[in-house]
Amino acid sequence: MNDTNQARKAKALAGFALTFVLGGFTPSLHAQSADGVSAGPDQATLLHPGPDSWPLYHGDYTGQRHSRLNQITPRNVGSLSLAWAFQTGSTASLKSSPLLVDGILYFTVPDNVWAIDARTGHQIWHYTYPPNKGLHIGQRGVGAYKGSIYFLSPDGHLVSLNAKDGSVRWNVEVADVAKGYWTTMSPFVVKDHVIIGVSGDFDNLHGYLKSLDPDTGKEQWTWNSTPPELTGGMTWMTGTYDPQLNLIYWGTGNPTPVLNGKTRPGDDPHTCSIVALNPDTGQLVWSFQVSPHDTHDWDAAESPILVDGTFKGQPRKMVMQASRNGYFVVLDRTDGKNLLTVPYSAVNWSKGIDKDGQPIPNPDKEPAPDGRLIAPDEGGAANYRSPSFDPATGLFVHAAREAYSIYFSKPADGSYGWSGADYGLWGKGVIKAIDYQTGKIRWEHEIGEGASTGVMTTASGLTFSGDSHGNALALETATGKTLWHAGTGSAMATSPSSYELDGRQYVLMGSGAVLYAFALPDNLIDQKTK
Repeated sequence: MNDTNQARKAKALAGFALTFVLGGFTPSLHAQSADGVSAGPDQATLLHPGPDSWPLYHGDYTGQRHSRLNQITPRNVGSLSLAWAFQTGSTASLKSSPLLVDGILYFTVPDNVWAIDARTGHQIWHYTYPPNKGLHIGQRGVGAYKGSIYFLSPDGHLVSLNAKDGSVRWNVEVADVAKGYWTTMSPFVVKDHVIIGVSGDFDNLHGYLKSLDPDTGKEQWTWNSTPPELTGGMTWMTGTYDPQLNLIYWGTGNPTPVLNGKTRPGDDPHTCSIVALNPDTGQLVWSFQVSPHDTHDWDAAESPILVDGTFKGQPRKMVMQASRNGYFVVLDRTDGKNLLTVPYSAVNWSKGIDKDGQPIPNPDKEPAPDGRLIAPDEGGAANYRSPSFDPATGLFVHAAREAYSIYFSKPADGSYGWSGADYGLWGKGVIKAIDYQTGKIRWEHEIGEGASTGVMTTASGLTFSGDSHGNALALETATGKTLWHAGTGSAMATSPSSYELDGRQYVLMGSGAVLYAFALPDNLIDQKTK
């Protein structure tokens, strides 16, 4: 299920925007105006983002969310202070990862898109989508290509906006809200394709990916994640891309009915899977199912991170995922061959791992009328929170959860949609650093009862994230030691990002309905670089 079974509808306000400029330095005053918005990003920028850009949901096509910036270090991070804060005025929390293009940040909450100056937080424009019947669970961001910003509305429309002023260029329907679909993901731009996925497992619906022309919105191809006789397999998180192999990598959701597997015997392909597709045709190249015959709502939509390196002494092009079911998997991304599958969190639902690296579901752990104690819970050991990969240490760092729940099947619910219930018993959030070579946990850092914030590592050896109490955190990547924290006043549901403008590195994090930018004070920055 998209996020959790406690998703609620929240009507976003058109809102107001307040900007606060604080901290121990003077922000740049030569902000780029709306008239200065260029035609970027083009494909060259998307392939090779510079330090002054964050043009894709994950920053680049690998999904590593690893910043090459190193102005903020373990030695000076304790002096990090607030550069500016942008108040959206929305009733909805920020889940968006802002894009940075030509000095402008673009981000969203349901029904709203903002463009603000990345140096000062001053608003450039604000677009409001008309009232609609979509599920307002939270939008995760926009896509950008040349002069356009692409926004998925809660009711299944892809809208192309002019990056200069926010005016609408075109609006096309990509999912039917009347059937129960909704859309939340950040559109993914690959070459001349805008690729979108869908949500909707409250009902027995088919998951799919669509590719649309960035200039016209015309459909180029559709890939259905399930055969006609099966439903589910939603595609609600943004994927990654290998330009050398010309393959996109995507995680798919759980089969439906969600907690009742009796009506859908077998493995239920290609649900709960990592899939590789040709972005030009939508053709499936390979698929690896992380949760065969899922009956616990453990989709595999989590970020598939691309890493080039050695594995057991051999050079490999790999894709890695900390999946919602509690297993960490490493695959050869050229052919989908499994290299490693190990649990990284509390897991009690499987009998072990088969010869192909797939967990073996234990039928005795399927939901039952008298209840079954299961780990992890429905929220999963991982969810939409973005992980990060640090090449220097070889650590896959992410915000995980240890949790137990009692799952019930309810015959009265029949075989449609949710068809059961689960009741959480206990849980805690833990940032974990996994050695991808072995799957062993190098360190853990507890962050409270839950985990809702993503992770970003940096070349200087820092890991940025947040805890369940609303604190922004900077940890030492090698050890997990806390080096800095700042209270934000609200729960955090975004993934951190970083960029450099005019010689100053910023760290961007969202909390509640506020977007925060942190930076070092002037006296700690080499003036020659400014």
